[in-house]
Amino acid sequence: MRFDELKIHELAVEYEDRSAEEVLSWAIENFHPKLYIAWSSQAEDMVLLDMAWRINPEVRVFTVDTGRLHEETYRLMEEVERRYGIRIEVFFPDREEVEDMVSRFGINLFYRSVELRHLCCHVRKVRPLIRALQKVDAWVTGLRREQWASRHNIMKIEVDHDHGQIVKVNPLADWTEEEVWKYIRENKVPYNELYEKGFRSIGCVPCTKPVAPFEDPRAGRWWWEENAPKECGMHCSLETGGFEKIADKVLEGLKDGDKRSGKGEQGEV
Repeated sequence: MRFDELKIHELAVEYEDRSAEEVLSWAIENFHPKLYIAWSSQAEDMVLLDMAWRINPEVRVFTVDTGRLHEETYRLMEEVERRYGIRIEVFFPDREEVEDMVSRFGINLFYRSVELRHLCCHVRKVRPLIRALQKVDAWVTGLRREQWASRHNIMKIEVDHDHGQIVKVNPLADWTEEEVWKYIRENKVPYNELYEKGFRSIGCVPCTKPVAPFEDPRAGRWWWEENAPKECGMHCSLETGGFEKIADKVLEGLKDGDKRSGKGEQGEV
């Protein structure tokens, strides 16, 4: 079934006060098997996976493997597949793009500037995500409004303008962090071991660290940056500075430069 933007807006209003299970049921009923549950080992992802699996054990789950994930994340992935009897569909970044980026800017380029961090996120996360979402008509995310300022106005059902106008479903939009962990405890849902080590938001190894109990959960993401959005571009690229445009410009420059002179020395953006 296809939904135009007006219908999605009406559904967003209708489902605003519905439970996460009801929102998920609607998504699965209308889009499965052309529906993906996004998974990156966050606590929210585990809640959604568990909920969706209880509705339909054949629900499809995907993840983006940047090549720099924590070992604890890989262990949880294997546990998920054993426990739920599903295979998480894994998407990787393009080898040539990663090699070009690293050759020009170095393996840890993200520490040197916000623009280079955006580039790394774009190559390792956003571009594989785009490939994944071309396979489906809708996807489900664990975004919550309280996570960060750029997420405060998300709806439970919306049109994803950044990914081909497919439907984006955020069943936990109005949940608190406490509600997420309450569901995990009550339903004995497995979760990433890193949470026991002080992590409250989990990404790549070099870009994630534990935070103090009084700190914002996302304070451990890209902590060396000042006055930069705590986002990677997978969910709100246009709202937070056009990650795709920045990265595409750099990638085009890499290709043009390589054509003229071959692999050059490491440079700045």
